[in-house]
Amino acid sequence: MTSTADATTGPSSSTVRRHELAAFLRSRRERISPEQVGLARGLRRRTPGLRREEVAQLSAVGVTWYTWLEQARDIQVSVQVLDAIARALLLDPSERGHLFRLADAADPSPATVCPVVTPDLRALLEQVEPFPACLQNGRYDILAHNRTYGLLLCDLDALPPEDRNCIILSYTHPEWQSSIVDLQDTQRLMAARFRAAMAGHLAEPAWKVLLKRLCDQSPEFRAQWDRHEVVAHRTKRKEYHNRYVGRLVLHHTDLWLGPQSGPRMVTYVPADDVTRKRVEELHALATERAG
Repeated sequence: MTSTADATTGPSSSTVRRHELAAFLRSRRERISPEQVGLARGLRRRTPGLRREEVAQLSAVGVTWYTWLEQARDIQVSVQVLDAIARALLLDPSERGHLFRLADAADPSPATVCPVVTPDLRALLEQVEPFPACLQNGRYDILAHNRTYGLLLCDLDALPPEDRNCIILSYTHPEWQSSIVDLQDTQRLMAARFRAAMAGHLAEPAWKVLLKRLCDQSPEFRAQWDRHEVVAHRTKRKEYHNRYVGRLVLHHTDLWLGPQSGPRMVTYVPADDVTRKRVEELHALATERAG
């Protein structure tokens, strides 16, 4: 006989999430044929897709560990293991995001296809050219950018997606840093804006992962973070020293696509005729390289 407490309480949310994760992994595994991942089918295969041991082999994780995941065992899984499993199971961006949410983990790589980056917004980024422009989320991840922005502070397309984050680049990337005329002031303001924005996301894994990465990789960031400064976003005149065309003076503007802790389009408009001419030269170079 089931007690009243047991009937009303039911399974915990973590238990439900583990079972959903297990079912999702099984469904994705069973839809992939061995030939899709370069494995021989063999004569005695009874499973409709991949075997558990094959997924473990492709992911470079232990068979027992992967089996426990499909059995909804209460185990901790690193983001590196989840990333490897997502690749082995050929998950698309939506499926990958679902996997990380079910595992209650933060995806270390911002999706290259984001719901906020619609075809119309990509077209708008191109129409803004020759002026630099990009789309960012509240964590400073660069979700999309036009060609001019791609060469504004460094060769952005040469960086892996997980490194395309303005605050990480401002604290850890030498070329990006050397392009900012007043680097220390920029770093201070970015840390203060990030702290203000994070107040609404303190429990969210992706924000905590970014904060940990910054603290681990940059003593300068840790020092700024410990000051507990906060400041709101605002329009600001910025000066850069671009490696291709020289000094640029630009008006920075945030065009918000939702609440001011969410996604925005960031535009840079030349503040003088010399900068306008140099921005046009930078755009021409970026177009030539893209071609």
